[in-house]
Amino acid sequence: MIAKNTRLVAMKDRKVFSPESGLSRQVLAYSNQLMLVRHMMEEGWVGARHSHPHEQLVYIVSGHIRFTDDEATFDARTGDSFVVPGGVEHQACAIEASEVLDVFTPCREDYVEKG
Repeated sequence: MIAKNTRLVAMKDRKVFSPESGLSRQVLAYSNQLMLVRHMMEEGWVGARHSHPHEQLVYIVSGHIRFTDDEATFDARTGDSFVVPGGVEHQACAIEASEVLDVFTPCREDYVEKG
């Protein structure tokens, strides 16, 4: 299902699922090199500390999250954005209910729906 040509990906047609309690994920448009993912976090959600080889661009659509990596901890609110370099161990938590758009490069094969 990786795009080879320009095509519309309608949000209403993309499945929302919960990979963990308090977090919902919706994989939107993607190609071999880019992936757009919508995350919805319930207030109080605390994500597992993790890393991945992908560069990640984060945009806060709404809400308030706290982000921590090895060098800093900061709060990001509606309209804020930041970059997470590949290979950096990091963690996020939702101070209030939040919606976040993440862009990954290259595509996160582990997020691609199988079948």
